[in-house]
Amino acid sequence: MSVEKLHPFPSQFVLQDLTAITAPVFEFKLNPNQEQAWERTRSWFDDHNVYHGKKKAGFLSHRFDSYAGMSFSDADVDHLDNCIAFFLWAFSFDDLSDEGALQSSPEGVKRGVDISLDVLHNPEAPPPKFPYAAMLHDIWRRFRATASPGACNRFKRAVESWMWSQVEQSHNRATDEIPSVEDFIILRRRTIGGPIVEAMIEYSLDLQIPEFVWDHPVLDGLSKAAIDIMTWPNDLCSFNKEQSDGDFQNLVFCIMLERDCDLQTAVDILTDMLAQRVADYAELKKQLPSFGPEVDLELARYFKALEQYTQGTVVWYYYSPRYFRGQDVSNKRDLVIPVYERTIEPSPAKSEIASKPLLDISFTPSFKPLYLIPVIACLLCLGPLVLTSNATQQLRQVTAAFSK
Repeated sequence: MSVEKLHPFPSQFVLQDLTAITAPVFEFKLNPNQEQAWERTRSWFDDHNVYHGKKKAGFLSHRFDSYAGMSFSDADVDHLDNCIAFFLWAFSFDDLSDEGALQSSPEGVKRGVDISLDVLHNPEAPPPKFPYAAMLHDIWRRFRATASPGACNRFKRAVESWMWSQVEQSHNRATDEIPSVEDFIILRRRTIGGPIVEAMIEYSLDLQIPEFVWDHPVLDGLSKAAIDIMTWPNDLCSFNKEQSDGDFQNLVFCIMLERDCDLQTAVDILTDMLAQRVADYAELKKQLPSFGPEVDLELARYFKALEQYTQGTVVWYYYSPRYFRGQDVSNKRDLVIPVYERTIEPSPAKSEIASKPLLDISFTPSFKPLYLIPVIACLLCLGPLVLTSNATQQLRQVTAAFSK
């Protein structure tokens, strides 16, 4: 489906209170260790030099520390520190392909993915020079120190799938192609990093859940429902900013094209879909079988944490200045939101741009895309942040070394 077939946008649209839709099923709780954990993580992030000056201030203004505090509500200081680091890494890497130096370069994104994935497969090797991969190297080291073997395996597989989904979405973005609603929902479960989040939740509480439990169809259904519930509000809150930046990889636009409807109708349809998904989750949870007293206790802790994460995510979409450009959204009920002026128009020239990688070096992927593994933003799209020249130079140097 092509962007050119979208209905013209109105001057404004109305958004319901999404937190009220999810709140009856998903608990909201703040972690009291947030400030102490953030003191550690801030220094760690500074040391990696991913952003500088105003770009760094803009990135940090989105309060990823608060996001972690809202989402990993019962984690201790050490685990919460690494959870905040995880958010900083995931969002900055996501921005690299969404709006940074690699936005229109699927091949460039592949190079960054290849370097980063080597960290997962060779964790004992020294940290790479590419700063995004170096961040992942340290997060993975701390994760493996306390997480169960199963959680480690799930984290590794989920990160692989999420990173390759960035390549797929980068290709769609570069050509202005919009998938069908069904296809995009499946892709979005991977681009939002949902299974990474689930592994991080296990890690945050050092849960011990046997492998066979995760294969049960009810748990699989609960996982997909929870990921959709944390994802669809993101698309509802972020599409306005995204369309103004010329990015149409969003479920709202998929609905507009597939249903041949206007913006407000698509927003209302997706809001109704969200309410139904919350009901689906509640019904599925009633069907959860018993796996024995010890396992049931660990699962109860897991689902409580998953629900807190989900609600914390939806609340953060409003709390962070990431999506609403300074608008007062404290009264979330029936928000009237102006449609932002388009700063970048979709153009057929994008397909030509996509064929010319920004980093002109050969690339041979070491790992094949794992498209069959269904997978966060947390994560997500950000304002126009650009990869620093320092990080770009490091990526060139490291990828050149890989190609020798």
